[in-house]
Amino acid sequence: MQNNSLIRVFGILFALVSIYQLSFTFIASRVEQQAETYAAQSISEDIPNYLELRDISSNAYLDSVGNNNLYGFTTYNSAKGKELNKGLDLKGGINVILQISIRDILSGLAENSKNPVFNRALDEADVLQKSTDEPYIESFFSAFNSVKGSEKLAAPDIFANRTLSDEINFEMTDQETQVVLRRKIDESIVSAFEVLRKRIDKFGVTQPNIQRLGTSGRILVELPGAKDVDRVKNLLQSTAQLEFWETFKGEELINFLLQANEILKEDTKATSAKAELEEKDAASEIDDLLADIATQDSIISNSSNPILDRIVGQGYQGGPVLAQFAARDSDLIL
Repeated sequence: MQNNSLIRVFGILFALVSIYQLSFTFIASRVEQQAETYAAQSISEDIPNYLELRDISSNAYLDSVGNNNLYGFTTYNSAKGKELNKGLDLKGGINVILQISIRDILSGLAENSKNPVFNRALDEADVLQKSTDEPYIESFFSAFNSVKGSEKLAAPDIFANRTLSDEINFEMTDQETQVVLRRKIDESIVSAFEVLRKRIDKFGVTQPNIQRLGTSGRILVELPGAKDVDRVKNLLQSTAQLEFWETFKGEELINFLLQANEILKEDTKATSAKAELEEKDAASEIDDLLADIATQDSIISNSSNPILDRIVGQGYQGGPVLAQFAARDSDLIL
């Protein structure tokens, strides 16, 4: 008898917890239905692109009521984050598999080499990929071995270049170079994965699924509830390009800053001396004395180090930044 009572209590508690959890799905769905009804009433089917406009109107409605208190314990935004994960099977949406171009990554690592052996190996790898499931990088290695002759992966005009100078040198064997290239390819895929994940997080889709499919360079993206195909295409296909610029080191330029300070110091002294002479011709002896004091103070304060004295902080300490100056000194420094 006591066991039956205990089972009944647990059954009631389980039912209450289930109802509580499902209530968020009910609330979110109800608000979304209200948004769709509002959009349908606001935008007639006679208007061109009315479906797209209704989606925009519905999203605007949800944004406007997202933080409104509902039933005294939640909001739409909160309920949406806690609703049951319906997935693509129950809710529909967009399912995409993206293929990262390993060929383009290899070309980039080789600094777009014109080496005929390298480019022939890429073309051969494209052919091999049509009849195998192995990663592209392995097809490339196989193709390179078959066409290389006396050429090496670590040739100066292939991978032993300036971009990879810290990791590959021309004395390395193909096997050693392959280890580095596999790692660089994997790093590139991980980087692309993170870029996609951040983009999808900003897309506004609830409970998206993004996962890497083995070492093939493919990434699976599932967006439950997404309807705007063009927007998803633009989101996923837009280029995220990282550029590197060759710059000077700070120690290469610091002497120019010191020279500019010396030149400006001499110009300031000459200007101050000329102004002092003109003042003596027009002023009385008392005025001359006061002017002398003021001029000397000006020379001391302005010409001792016209540029260096205006540096904010501790000055040059290595690295790419020479110095920092206050905005009010822009005309002098620039």
